[in-house]
Amino acid sequence: MHRLIETGAHFDESEEGGLELTREGGHHRRRIAHAGGDATGAEISRALVEAVRARGLRTIENALVLDLLTDADGRTAGVSLHVMGEGQHDGVGAVHAPAVVLATGGMGQVFSATTNPSVSTGDGVALALRAGAEVSDLEFVQFHPTVLFLGPDAEGQQPLVSEAVRGEGAHLVDAGGVRFMVGQHELAELAPRDIVAKGIMRRMREQDVEHMFLDARHFGAAMWEHRFPTILAACRAHGIDPVTEPIPIAPAAHYASGGVRTDAQGRTTVPGLYACGEVACTGVHGANRLASNSLLEGLVYAERIVEDIAAVHAANGLHARVPAPVERPETPAHPLQSPEARFAIQRAMTNGAGVLRSADSLEKAAEQLQRLHTDAREALTENGKTAEPGVDTWEATNLLCVARVLVAAARVREETRGCHWREDRPDRDDTAWRRHIVVRLNPDRTLAVHTTDTADFPPTRQPLQEQ
Repeated sequence: MHRLIETGAHFDESEEGGLELTREGGHHRRRIAHAGGDATGAEISRALVEAVRARGLRTIENALVLDLLTDADGRTAGVSLHVMGEGQHDGVGAVHAPAVVLATGGMGQVFSATTNPSVSTGDGVALALRAGAEVSDLEFVQFHPTVLFLGPDAEGQQPLVSEAVRGEGAHLVDAGGVRFMVGQHELAELAPRDIVAKGIMRRMREQDVEHMFLDARHFGAAMWEHRFPTILAACRAHGIDPVTEPIPIAPAAHYASGGVRTDAQGRTTVPGLYACGEVACTGVHGANRLASNSLLEGLVYAERIVEDIAAVHAANGLHARVPAPVERPETPAHPLQSPEARFAIQRAMTNGAGVLRSADSLEKAAEQLQRLHTDAREALTENGKTAEPGVDTWEATNLLCVARVLVAAARVREETRGCHWREDRPDRDDTAWRRHIVVRLNPDRTLAVHTTDTADFPPTRQPLQEQ
């Protein structure tokens, strides 16, 4: 925190001059510093981006990373990428480097409704899988309980109503004004996110309705404008005034606790490839991420990665010798999905692998995803045709890749743990499942699924099944 402040980040202060703290889900006391009322992430990003630019480091913006380049020994040699708005629609360039750090964010767009922006299409996880890296715990997707409900047909990014609103005393109620979370957990509305999301979903099913409400009218206009200006503006932009009426809310996909498997220094199972932030699975989040630990993970592991690159790679002289990447075959191993496939993937995932899952729902999702994969692969094999290269097809292809892995892991984990909720397996099973599920992509593009103990890295594989 001190180094962030020294870098230029401005956090909200109390009247006494210290950091102003708030509570979020699962917290028993105020422990979260915030900035701009409800714009903490934006403020930290602003300060760090300005610090990077002030040091004259070269940045390429609006770029979509495509694939990892490797040398003849399988070591990282750079990435291929597409810079949007420059060159051809399907133009691809490359950056050669002995080390690559994935910090590509999440995969929320794999579901119909999410708090994630439209670019959160699992690109980093898909890249890592195609490069032969292992991913872990992808079944643990956190659904944020309180996302602004914009209607049953709303798709894509939905406005988030921060947990801090409940931390400051807002109540979850149904249409009759009943606080249904009271009695379900000692923290009521501030129970861990999976418990609150499930409580909302159950109440919605009981009453056959599409949303619940978050009531913070007692805050008053002054508190809304000072503490939650961004949320207030988002609600009003959609015709809802939290000062005078309850906010309609429903759960939506929010944060992936799993991702590219790394060790404590952010190293993946591919030499020279690192990952940090939401794209990574460091183990920090366990099966159910605690609110605001995303910033902690991104910042801490970013520092560790930089230290490792400086200590290991510089010592080996790799900065002076960039590995030569091996040439790729002209025919792609992964057929591209059509842009329309994105919506089919999202519907399959929302219906089959959402907040509440079962063996039947996951099987249906797996079948639908496999059909998309098989159809595109057969078209490529039989007549050499694939969807036209471009951002929309690359993103749809990445979404299908991560969706298949997520569903495969969720089918294997026959228990309920953290934010992975199996209606047909409602109990936690520590005897069989206090383990990580690790997935990698075979050369023939089938999935190899294994389990491993927490301490193993690289993992000691115990085969479960090939999918």
